[in-house]
Amino acid sequence: MLAIQILSAILLGIVFANLEIQIEGKRGWAADLPCWRKTKGWVVRLLGGRPLTGYHTWMTIFLILMFHFPLLFVEWSPKLELLIWGLLYTFFLAEDFAWFIFNPNYGIRKFRKSEIWWHGSWWGPAPSIYYFLAAMAIVFLVLSQIVFR
Repeated sequence: MLAIQILSAILLGIVFANLEIQIEGKRGWAADLPCWRKTKGWVVRLLGGRPLTGYHTWMTIFLILMFHFPLLFVEWSPKLELLIWGLLYTFFLAEDFAWFIFNPNYGIRKFRKSEIWWHGSWWGPAPSIYYFLAAMAIVFLVLSQIVFR
């Protein structure tokens, strides 16, 4: 069952990435969108220097709420909460990578630091945030399976 849930989160990420491509076009990180943008402060530092945008703030809140939406129909449990956060981190990782793969202005050939200003920190072949997202997904998914049986 967990494998199906993980694959579903990845599929949702791919679908959402394609929606974001339609919204953002060739300029990532909402560069051309008519939204508010904060370029200084602790949140910007937390984001690795990327601006905090109205688009990304509201999109993230929406996604967190949507991943929690099933809790309206089932009883909440710590196990389910850990599972939701593990799947949400999986979604965020899949969505971001899929944005580059499916965006006709990027593709795998342009998936590198010199082409992607908003991913300033890279570890080897991938943005450093990818390692954080993968680690968080693994931790939450494993905890959901072993801590609360």
